[in-house]
Amino acid sequence: MFKDLIKDLDDHSIVEPDIFLDVPFVPSDDRVIDTMLQLAQTGRKDVLYDLGCGDGRIVIAAAKKYHCTSIGVELDPLRVADAMEQAGHAGVEYLVDFVEEDLFTADFSQATIVTLYLMDTINAILRPRLLQELRPGARIVSHAFDMGDWEADEILHVGGIKIYKWIVPAQVAGEWEWEGLDGTDYRLQLKQRYQDVSGKIWMNGKPALLTDLYLSGDCLELSAQADESSPVISSHLYFDHQELLSVEEVEAED
Repeated sequence: MFKDLIKDLDDHSIVEPDIFLDVPFVPSDDRVIDTMLQLAQTGRKDVLYDLGCGDGRIVIAAAKKYHCTSIGVELDPLRVADAMEQAGHAGVEYLVDFVEEDLFTADFSQATIVTLYLMDTINAILRPRLLQELRPGARIVSHAFDMGDWEADEILHVGGIKIYKWIVPAQVAGEWEWEGLDGTDYRLQLKQRYQDVSGKIWMNGKPALLTDLYLSGDCLELSAQADESSPVISSHLYFDHQELLSVEEVEAED
């Protein structure tokens, strides 16, 4: 992707390398890897993709410690060969795969976890695809580099290094309608910027009070009252692919 850009910037270049690497390979420290996998809440049922996996150490660590399916995407064939050899030595070759491909074109849509040790500019380029192609609730963990104006859901520090975590939010902007357990008709209008949401709510056609609104992954938690003297009704709305799948409702405790 950046090969043509570099060529345009340097008209004096005569010989180009066979492979242009978007990010230089710098291995992650074991403590950082452990923290990244813990922060991602990695489990046996997860599918982890490491974009720009280098020698595969994150992929191998995830498979070895958590027994989850792990895939590394790496453009450098020498690194891919090294990663495959290391996976064999670790005895996890049946759980891992390494794909020799540009991380900008690789299909990572099946990932429940994506790990990154790239640069902030690369993260920013990847951000739209991560938001659009990953399912709501997927976790993204980045070593040292952020996602620009998409604020992290959680940040940890390891030896002065920041580890960032984002949870992919469902796309909830728009207008939604449903019927409550007591027959109340709800209408909800939402605006969204990443995981931050705001909105207005109506109950039985009348403006109501929206007292709480919180989006995490595929679940939107809200609390509403018909008026200040009415009980607070808390609901969990579950979304997928811009579709409201279900609503769970409980009356909030006093």
